[in-house]
Amino acid sequence: MRLRAMAKINLGLDVLRKREDGYHEVRMIMQTIQMYDLLDIRRKKEPGISLSTNLPYIPTDERNLVYKAAKILMDEFQITDGISMKLSKFIPVAAGMAGGSSDAAAAFVGVNRMFRLGLSEQDLMERAVQVGADVPYCIMRGTALAEGIGEKLTRLPRMPLCYILVGKPGVNVSTKLAYENLGLDTITSHPDIDGQIRCIEEGDLYGLTSRMENVFEPGIIRNYPVIQEIKDLMESAGALKAMMSGSGPTVFGIFDNRQKTEAAAELLRKSHLARTVFATTVYNKK
Repeated sequence: MRLRAMAKINLGLDVLRKREDGYHEVRMIMQTIQMYDLLDIRRKKEPGISLSTNLPYIPTDERNLVYKAAKILMDEFQITDGISMKLSKFIPVAAGMAGGSSDAAAAFVGVNRMFRLGLSEQDLMERAVQVGADVPYCIMRGTALAEGIGEKLTRLPRMPLCYILVGKPGVNVSTKLAYENLGLDTITSHPDIDGQIRCIEEGDLYGLTSRMENVFEPGIIRNYPVIQEIKDLMESAGALKAMMSGSGPTVFGIFDNRQKTEAAAELLRKSHLARTVFATTVYNKK
């Protein structure tokens, strides 16, 4: 069984406050895009979980979210057969695109399907939050408002059709660093998330992109100016808006024209500002 684990971008990302338990309350609009890892799952007679990947530095034991997700379902339902999983990574690692969370979501969906456990999407999402705050969304996919620590999800209408250019520079940003550089008390401008939702409901791509904002950006760009350089290149090449996704460092640009997107991708490749350059579209759930 082969499953696609799809990447996400944040069209708007706001951090409201830090909770007593140390987690942060967020409000963000998530969107799945056509960029994905592949997870192959096979059943085997010997008990246990084996996992391999195409990247040597990715752990293949309990530290991997794919392994963790599969184990949760197999333990709960006392599955005695084993599974063999092969993860092929294409989404950049530690990039603010929920690659690891999406891989875990694919494992939940795959194990449920393979062993005919009969769990609904909602059932899977309730279990998925044990693995990570973004995993329930990665099971849901499409366009959604995420609140709480990211686990309270409201499905939104489809995002208007557009083209996406992804550029990841050769730096890695931890979520911890993003929060340390946030300066929650000093944020004067918060994204207009409600305005973005209205634009999505009205199918207004231009209104939506004009309201795109990510509160993590200023702090991360101070540390990694290359992110601003990628944004500027995309916007000068015709992006309606370019923004950092999640806690970074990946930048994505939204275009209303495929040719412009492909021309901008070529410029970005030639600039050597980004290590990963990928032109694609949004993924809207049927």
